[in-house]
Amino acid sequence: MIGINESVMQFLLAFTVAAPLLGAVAALLPAPPGLKGKSPEQAVLRHGVTVTAAVLAAAIALALGFDHDHPSKMQASTDISWIPALDVRIHLGIDGISLPLLVLTALLTFLCALYSYFKPPAGPSPKAFVALLLLLEGGTLATFAVLDLLLFFLAFETVLIPMYFLIARWGGEDRARAAWKFILYTLLGSVVMLLGLLLIGVKAGTFDMVALATDNGRSLTTSVQVTAALAIGIGLAVKTPMWPLHSWLPDAHTAAPTTGSVLLAGVLLKMGTYGFVRILLPVAPDGLRVFAPYLAAFAVVGIIYGSLACLALVRPGANGDLKRLIAYSSVGHMGFVLLGIASMTPTGVNGALFANIAHGLITGLLFFLVGALKDRTGSTSLDTLAQHTGAALYGRAPRFGGLLAFAAVASLGLPGLAGFWGEMLALFGAFDPAADLSRPAFLTFTAIAALGTLLTAAYLLLVVRRVCMGVVPEDAPELADVRPYEFAAWTPLVVLTVVGGLWPKALLGLTDPAVQQLLAGGPR
Repeated sequence: MIGINESVMQFLLAFTVAAPLLGAVAALLPAPPGLKGKSPEQAVLRHGVTVTAAVLAAAIALALGFDHDHPSKMQASTDISWIPALDVRIHLGIDGISLPLLVLTALLTFLCALYSYFKPPAGPSPKAFVALLLLLEGGTLATFAVLDLLLFFLAFETVLIPMYFLIARWGGEDRARAAWKFILYTLLGSVVMLLGLLLIGVKAGTFDMVALATDNGRSLTTSVQVTAALAIGIGLAVKTPMWPLHSWLPDAHTAAPTTGSVLLAGVLLKMGTYGFVRILLPVAPDGLRVFAPYLAAFAVVGIIYGSLACLALVRPGANGDLKRLIAYSSVGHMGFVLLGIASMTPTGVNGALFANIAHGLITGLLFFLVGALKDRTGSTSLDTLAQHTGAALYGRAPRFGGLLAFAAVASLGLPGLAGFWGEMLALFGAFDPAADLSRPAFLTFTAIAALGTLLTAAYLLLVVRRVCMGVVPEDAPELADVRPYEFAAWTPLVVLTVVGGLWPKALLGLTDPAVQQLLAGGPR
């Protein structure tokens, strides 16, 4: 969009990845004199906002300097030898697949830092909180930017420790158990994934993801591809999360602080699906093709299971937790992403990538809203919120209630909003899968997934009815409407959800050429 020198682009990408890590170290140091403000706690929270704002500015500059005429080409590439004995290189680069995820991560982390500045989470020292938040951002950005399998694994694992502590130290009720469940599930999946990555690197003679994608599996036997696809797929499926490897997610979301839930849903889940697209599709296509029908089957079971779980939670008298409900809804939404990937078609994979971004925006907004609702009412229990006549947010806090209803209808895939296009394209991809996949099986999967969209609409509309509608009781306590800092943190998500729904070409124009190239043999 604007001409930026390649060396400047390289610096911007390196800065985007390294700045959060350096900022995390700086957050633990004493604040310099004159920068403490009213207190050291305020200084470190302001430091978090400053660093994440700088990273977001660099990510936006990368997007503006990106060559949109050639989105399938790796840009801003840096390739430096790191461990020569293992041929491990510090190889960074972005294309039309990774750039949107990079910008989404930078945006959500900045909004979380901004929100936390005005509403710090209850818990230990803000120093540790800001350091962990920045470490989480750095690991996530590195996952989307690195082009070496071993570096990918290191970045993939880096995010586990800060998320564990964010849940365990700043979380709510039953946080210790939820944190341990999160770390055990994800670490066990990662061990299996590492074995698959090492198998590919040893058999192909390189860990370079660009070289492996360009080779398109030609140097790997079918048995190696099948074994690697199974091992890597299990690790990625845990992080996605795919049914039945999802059970850590509802507990983690329910216990996590608001910012932890936003980043967990908006960013961390995308690392798993990104791995399917970046690694398995181009590097082990024959192996993924063997498991594609099973992946699609698990995906549609997850769609129905997540929707039925939400319907059970929203039922009056079930004492369902609103955060837990949104967590289960993520299992269903990520099922559409996996279904699109399993189709192994450009349409389906583009739908999966679009749904990734849409889910990050919409579910991030939902968790912000539910966290703010808990701050106002002291509860996320639907029965407690609804009481006898409904929480009546429309009458008590109309702007807040309108935002919650907007996020709900965006999540159910209302046409004109971002949630619609990803799921629709994933269904189109499954309707006409790759030539060597069973079309009758995928037609069945498509029909089941389409039923899931109706169930999704049912439980989200029930949430709106129970939380937003109802008669305001005369003795109802006053409820604050949207505050200025909340407006600042939530408005970008609302605007991007509308823009994504009305102008899908802005994202599909980036992803489609890169996906076409990836399926044909990787970026050049």
